[in-house]
Amino acid sequence: MNEDQDRTRAGNGAHNLAVLRHMAINAMQTEGSKGSLRGKFKRAGWDDRFLFKLLEAF
Repeated sequence: MNEDQDRTRAGNGAHNLAVLRHMAINAMQTEGSKGSLRGKFKRAGWDDRFLFKLLEAF
């Protein structure tokens, strides 16, 4: 997720983004289709239906 390029360091920003990253990874892992995590992230970026399916878990 390119965390090395993240510049959020002040306040609670870094912790908040870490929580969001963990939520995204957990949503990808609990989703039932086969494939790599990286592939699921790409698919969520390309396919709005797949992205909405992931967001329904929240």
